[in-house]
Amino acid sequence: MSLNEQTPLITTVHVVPRQPRYRHSTLRRFCTIALATTLIVVVVLFLVSINWLPHHDLNNGWGDDDGPWGSPFSSPYPHPAWPDSQGISYGELQDVLLGTPDEAKAKEWSQYYTSGPHLAGKNLTQALWTRERWQGFGVSDSSIVTYDAYINYHQDHRLALLETKSGTHEESATEKEYTIKYECKMEEDVLDKDPTTGLGTRVPTFHGYSASGNVTAQYVYVNFGTYWDYDDLVKANITLEGKIAIAKYGRGFRGLKVKRAQQLGMVGVIIYSDPQEDGEITEQNSYKAYPEGPARNPSSVQRGSVQFIDVAPGDPTTVGYPSKPGVPRQDPGSIIPSIPSVPISYQDALPILQSLNGHGPSARDFNEYWQGGGLGYKNVSYNIGPSPSSLKLNLVNKQEYIITPMWDVIGIINGTMSDEVVILGNHRDAWIAGGAADPNSGSAALNEVIRSFGLALEKGWKPLRTIVFASWDGEEAALIGSTEWVEEYLPWLSSAAVAYLNVDVACIGPEYLAAASPLLNKVIYKATGLVQSPNQTIPGQTVRDLWSGRIKTMGSGSDFTAFQDFAGIPSMDQRFSRAANSPVYHYHSNYDSFHWMDKFGDKDWQYHTAAAKVWALIAASLVESPIILFNATDYAKSLSSYVEAAREKARKSETSTSMVYQTAFHKLESAVERLHKATVRFDQQASLLEEQVENGRIPWWKWWQKVRLYIEVKKVNNGYKHFERQFLHADGLDGRTWFKHVVFAPGRWTGYAGATFPGLVEAIEDKNDTAIKVSRKTLLCLDEGEKLIISPEME
Repeated sequence: MSLNEQTPLITTVHVVPRQPRYRHSTLRRFCTIALATTLIVVVVLFLVSINWLPHHDLNNGWGDDDGPWGSPFSSPYPHPAWPDSQGISYGELQDVLLGTPDEAKAKEWSQYYTSGPHLAGKNLTQALWTRERWQGFGVSDSSIVTYDAYINYHQDHRLALLETKSGTHEESATEKEYTIKYECKMEEDVLDKDPTTGLGTRVPTFHGYSASGNVTAQYVYVNFGTYWDYDDLVKANITLEGKIAIAKYGRGFRGLKVKRAQQLGMVGVIIYSDPQEDGEITEQNSYKAYPEGPARNPSSVQRGSVQFIDVAPGDPTTVGYPSKPGVPRQDPGSIIPSIPSVPISYQDALPILQSLNGHGPSARDFNEYWQGGGLGYKNVSYNIGPSPSSLKLNLVNKQEYIITPMWDVIGIINGTMSDEVVILGNHRDAWIAGGAADPNSGSAALNEVIRSFGLALEKGWKPLRTIVFASWDGEEAALIGSTEWVEEYLPWLSSAAVAYLNVDVACIGPEYLAAASPLLNKVIYKATGLVQSPNQTIPGQTVRDLWSGRIKTMGSGSDFTAFQDFAGIPSMDQRFSRAANSPVYHYHSNYDSFHWMDKFGDKDWQYHTAAAKVWALIAASLVESPIILFNATDYAKSLSSYVEAAREKARKSETSTSMVYQTAFHKLESAVERLHKATVRFDQQASLLEEQVENGRIPWWKWWQKVRLYIEVKKVNNGYKHFERQFLHADGLDGRTWFKHVVFAPGRWTGYAGATFPGLVEAIEDKNDTAIKVSRKTLLCLDEGEKLIISPEME
């Protein structure tokens, strides 16, 4: 029927099933859905991975940040060869580090550094030279960082033994009524055989941060001038107020000898080097004095700082923040002395000590710590005094205090990881024109370490972690260069620093010594076992073979202080030190010279290179190992021994039965035991991961397994990296708040020597009930350490 306008609007339409266009259409639909789903999953995984995984731009290095989402072209691994070393194998890197340090080069560097004076703040030429050498070694990113520090320089001094003229009333005698019984030389002899000692620019004898003053008073022999020596004198009713102290160097930091004298009302301090500290190598035992032989030269004088480093190191006018131009300055009165002090030789001390013979009790009347003076054969009876009123000392000390630049040299080798950094440091400044041992044996070794890493870079090596090298200025005055640098870069260091490796003095003899955070024990043992000892009485023996293996706790007195005690960065210090039969080392004296080092200290310069090799291998192990070579269990074991030492101190005091202390120790021991169990599990987890990394090479097509492994490695490394930081308390120690570490600090009355659980120990020493308050701080830190390693988080 044809259609027209009359056709009905409703009609019947027959509908049949549509014929399929393709065969197997159901299968096609399923495949389409599966492929679409797979694509969505891949996209989601890609977005999640670039959001959550660490990213490293393989072309631009660690310093270029692509933002929180990373780059689509970046890798979740540090470099394509991970976990292997990049460019050259780790074995090849070790060969370079062991084969490069050279005795002739070390001697060359030493000869440069010791050729003239380089006091803190007066060594810009050496800073520029050091930067140029490092750049020449291949560390192109080397620069000078400046701080404006408050510091003193010598202007004038005098020390004279005065005696009243016959018939003069002793109590009211004026200076004109005294005769000079002895005028101290106050300088060291010029030696024809040692050119450094005759330099016209040689540095006078003085104390850093000593107060200016002119005092005339009777004097008292105070033994080593330790807190306990002064306490013995007070108990013996020896009048100290208004007197001048004459003390021996040794058994503690010189500044604390002055601090305690000042607290007791004394008006000045004289410190000399007694042969007692030289062991068997003395003129009394028929050894010739330097330069003819190994014994102490009688005119040698130990310079040094007398800042109160138990309170805080660094610029005393900017405690806690960097001394940059224009910053507010604090009154340094609580950190530096208000009474004058001078260092002298034992040659100058002899007439002063001899004049005390017969006056007051003798050292023999005191305990064993007062015995053993080395000048008995010179007619010194070590009487205490005070000197009679007819016999006084006139001490004159004139110092210029100024604010002047300090110059740190900082060199950087960028690794492929931006958030893990290993730092090596040595200070460059010295109290004298020489400084062949302190600090420039360390400076020579550091140059050889950097030259070695530079040669590895030439061979194509790129480190996994970033390496920072530092040549500090101002260490001798108050650890200024390192402290100010740490205070300036504290946020970055807290986030990124793995360890700080310090060498102050590389060598003054053949005996290896190390002090370190217990986290570093493992890597120190490993490195010393790989370096041949210069002493080859048995062929093939290593530094480790001849070392006792004892690693001391960290104290103060060198540049590790701010890293360990303020920033919570695991630190170490190493050196080759004197043996019992080694030549006497003239510490901070003109006789710490290139000539002394070449003839007596390290004749073949082999201990310089051995120190460089150990240092470089420790650094390389920490830089290249996929899992940081720390051991948390060693730390926990050490904590247990520190608690026992504190308990033993309490047992010997009247606090041993106090319920306050019993409660504190019980809680502390329980916390340390819990931490120990956690560290054992954590180290076991790290060890298993290390085995997987080293032995289980994952095929490329199982990339997700490698990603998962890397995430686990990163978690463990973050746990190790931040572990030490958990023992920092923001309030610091009571009475010295700059020190933040609840486990380690310099001893309150020793300075150099390390104290463990210092807050608790000081509460015991003071016999007060602050132990609960102190233990709360410590327990909080222990708990934080335990939490971190039970569940380490990605940073």
